[in-house]
Amino acid sequence: MSIGETLAKEREQAGLTVTQVSLQTRIRETVIRAIERDDFTLCGGNFYARGHIRSISRVIGIDPEPLVRDYDESHGGAPAPVSAVSAFEPEKPVAFRERRSPNWSAAMALALVAVVVYAVITVVSGDKGGEHRSAQQVAAGPGRSVTPSPAATKQKKDPIAAAPRKNVELQVKARRTTWINVRGDKGKSLFSGMLHTGDTQSWTAKKKISILIGNGDGVRLTVNGKDLGAPDQGGGVVRLSFTPSDPEAG
Repeated sequence: MSIGETLAKEREQAGLTVTQVSLQTRIRETVIRAIERDDFTLCGGNFYARGHIRSISRVIGIDPEPLVRDYDESHGGAPAPVSAVSAFEPEKPVAFRERRSPNWSAAMALALVAVVVYAVITVVSGDKGGEHRSAQQVAAGPGRSVTPSPAATKQKKDPIAAAPRKNVELQVKARRTTWINVRGDKGKSLFSGMLHTGDTQSWTAKKKISILIGNGDGVRLTVNGKDLGAPDQGGGVVRLSFTPSDPEAG
């Protein structure tokens, strides 16, 4: 009996309709019906076909592994195993460009320098009316003087550093259906499965979150409140790790 025939027979024996299986697995009904006809072209590749077989098998109450082995034997063999170290440690760091907010302190400093330069030139060369104004008068306007307060001077010299984060937060939004695996501190499994278009999931850990993405162009990542976008525009497999200090400035 083929894979599709087995799934169809076991689904009927479990008393489930294709619609009910679709609602529980979040796999489209057209894809389930095609699989039951042994047509895996709508799955989008061997990786997703294996995932669909496992999801459907669990819902109808059978062991998915014999069917997955049958699928691998008829579709070129099982994929090469990936070690835990290589799966969750990226070979090359992924740098993200972070949108920086305007530096108003620098802008104000430049404006003050321009005012001081203008005042010095006026004092040295003298204006036509014979009027000489100090830098403080120029900055404050007619009839006013400006004296920087000690608190303001101290604030410019000793800016307060931002408090370090205590946790790392990861949010994943699916742009298209893709498989992901998320692990937290000490390799603890937080999630493993399919995200479908429009799905959003969030996780929190104290020290580190690692994620393995089947399609790097299919998700949008937000780390510690920073929108990082899609990690791989080429659509390949992506392995990333984040800590409370990420993302670093691009």
